[in-house]
Amino acid sequence: MLLLTCPYCGVAAEETELHGGGEAHLKRFGPGSSDDDFSEYLFHRENPRGVHFERWRHVNGCGKWFHAARCTNTLEVFGTYSAQTTEPPNDLLDTIRAKRPGFSWRNLA
Repeated sequence: MLLLTCPYCGVAAEETELHGGGEAHLKRFGPGSSDDDFSEYLFHRENPRGVHFERWRHVNGCGKWFHAARCTNTLEVFGTYSAQTTEPPNDLLDTIRAKRPGFSWRNLA
């Protein structure tokens, strides 16, 4: 079972208290976008083996959305951070690189 700490209220919650929202840091397309762009946004998601950035909502707590970085192989959680950020914080990326040498966030995007 995953244990994620909400960056807003500081509660360490089991995944049963949260709701997963899929991949984080997606580029959303608005009105006037092409059908191909919208299709790409709706249906094409990364499903990497290894480090993955996801959206989560603290449903049975403060109710806010946040991002989490975790490993899909081991379920190791590297950290959580505000959903209002456009990319993972540098200290979190440094933590991941220390545990996974050669990791590059830009290669995921």
